[in-house]
Amino acid sequence: MKKNMKWLLMLSLSAMLLLSACSQSDEGTAGTGEGGNEEAAASIGEQVDYEIIGIDPGAGIMKATAQAIEDYELSDWKLVEGSSAAMTAALDKAIKDEEPVIITGWTPHWMFSKYDLKYLEDPKKIYGEAEEIHTLVRLGLEEDQPEAYQFLDNFMWTSDAMGEIMTAIQEGQDPAEAAKEWAENNTDLVDEWTKDIQPVDGEEFKFSYVAWDSEIASTNLVQYILESRLGYEVTALQVEAGPMWTGVANGDVDATVAAWLPLTHADYMAEFEDKVVDLGPSMEGVKTGLVVPSYVEANSIEDLKGE
Repeated sequence: MKKNMKWLLMLSLSAMLLLSACSQSDEGTAGTGEGGNEEAAASIGEQVDYEIIGIDPGAGIMKATAQAIEDYELSDWKLVEGSSAAMTAALDKAIKDEEPVIITGWTPHWMFSKYDLKYLEDPKKIYGEAEEIHTLVRLGLEEDQPEAYQFLDNFMWTSDAMGEIMTAIQEGQDPAEAAKEWAENNTDLVDEWTKDIQPVDGEEFKFSYVAWDSEIASTNLVQYILESRLGYEVTALQVEAGPMWTGVANGDVDATVAAWLPLTHADYMAEFEDKVVDLGPSMEGVKTGLVVPSYVEANSIEDLKGE
């Protein structure tokens, strides 16, 4: 009897210790709400030196990010200027090292196909709703070159289609070859864009575009179609966003298929609205914002605030 009572007492004591350990464990993991986010944010901030990796300083997404830093009271954070290539290189290195990184990102972009990424939620809507990529042409183009004008007015495609060209370029294919291959594999759509348009005989045409992966893809595609289907001799000028808009407004170039509206290039539209012709979107459902690898614990820009 004494042995049985002793065994029961030991069993009861073990159960109490087990319950106590579970309770302490629950207390330690509680706080995955606001407190947990603060701890994760502090850790992320320290590991990335409170830096958001951006692109060229003239881009609208950089202006929006500077506004986000102010409006979300991210006083310890710094926006690092650079280029699209430098930004994706920083992203690639961080993912290979399984480290956190925060970048300015946009869709469509090949990095969303290559990596498992997510946008940080933007409850203050600093980056606005979904954007569009518009085609702009110079004043008088419809009268001077109606064939090119009609084609550009017809031009409309999807982010998935653009993604195919961007991915091919990222994997090492020449941009012109990637655009040509896509066009030859999608003749039905190209036929629709060029339907009933009579080819010209070697007329010159100039595009301007920014050196974003998306715009490299779209500009090479429209250049190939204008040359191979419609008989134009095309020059494509890679410039910053300001000169891109200025060139169309001044008539120095004929068109661009790289205007991001209504947010990213809002300042340029406000300045040049009466000096360009907006043919409307060639792509809808475009998005910009802060992007992180999916393994980063933060889910909102608000999670980056404070220690």
